[in-house]
Amino acid sequence: MEPHRLNGVFPVVQTPFLENGAIDLDGLERELHWILDQGVSGLTTGMVSEILRLNEDERHQLAAMVTSVARERGALAILSCGAESTRLAIRYASAAADLGAQGIMVIPPTTVSLGEEATFDYFVAIADATDLAVVVQDASAYVGQPLSIALQARLQEELGPQVYFKPEAPPLGQRLSQLREATSGAARSFEGTAGVNLVDAFHRGVIGSMPGGEVCWAIEVMWRALTTGDLERATRINAYLALLVNVQTSLDSYVAIEKHLLWRQGVLESTRVRGPSGYVLDDETREEIDRLLVLLQRATYDESDTL
Repeated sequence: MEPHRLNGVFPVVQTPFLENGAIDLDGLERELHWILDQGVSGLTTGMVSEILRLNEDERHQLAAMVTSVARERGALAILSCGAESTRLAIRYASAAADLGAQGIMVIPPTTVSLGEEATFDYFVAIADATDLAVVVQDASAYVGQPLSIALQARLQEELGPQVYFKPEAPPLGQRLSQLREATSGAARSFEGTAGVNLVDAFHRGVIGSMPGGEVCWAIEVMWRALTTGDLERATRINAYLALLVNVQTSLDSYVAIEKHLLWRQGVLESTRVRGPSGYVLDDETREEIDRLLVLLQRATYDESDTL
C-alpha cells in the first residue's frame, strides 16, 4: 500500500502536565483542537513534546489522543517513533499504525554514535516494518550528529515515496538544496526550524513545515502566502517570527517558551515542564516574548484575513 502523501504545516504539540506530574489529558485535547482550528494539515509529536521524558504508557497516551483528535477533525497524525534500539522503534511504529496515524517521525538513537551503514539499516528496518510514511528527522540541532546528504539520498533511493525528510542541521538552506540535487528533486523535505527559515526553504522546494504549535497560526498564514505567491506578506510575518524564535536557543528553552506562549493565548492552563530542565524563563525574557507575540499577531493578520 502506498503511504499517505504529506504536505503543509504539521505543528509539533506540547505535552501539558497536571500539578501531580501526570499528563493533563483534558488540557491536551483542548490544545490539539486549538491547533487544528488554525487550519493546519495535521498534528505531530516530537522533541518539544518532551517525548524523551515520557514513559512508555505516557507516550501511548499522547499518541492515542493525537490520533483520535486528528481523526475526529479529518486531519493527519504523525507520531514520533525514534528510540535507542531498532526493536523499540519498530514497536512504536507498529503502535502508531494500530492507532491510525498516517506517518511516523524517526530520529536516530541519541546515546550511541552510529556509522553510516548502521544508521541506514536502522531507518530501513523501521520503514520496512510499516506502510506508514516515514519522516527522517535530523535532530542534530538538539541531539546527535547531522545526517549526511549521502545517507539521506541513499534512503530516498531505497524507500522511494515512503520517505520524507526533516533536516535541522545548519546551514539548512544549503543542505536542502544539496539533498534536492543529490536525489534529482525526488526528496520531499519539511522545514524544521520553527518556521523561521520557511521563506528561504520554500524556494528550495520544501513541501511544508513542522514548527511548534504555539504560533502555528503565523506559519500557516505564511505558508499560504508563499503557495499563492504573496512573498511580501510571507516575508513580513517571517521577520517577526525570526525575532521570537531567536530567543529560543536550546530544546529546553523551546519547551518553556512555547508553553508560556500557549498559556498566554489561553490554550494551556499551566506552563509546567517535565524536569530536570536546563532552562528557566526569567521575567525579562517573558516580557520580551510577550511583546514579540503581539507584533507577530499584528504582522500576521489584517482585515482581509478569514482564517
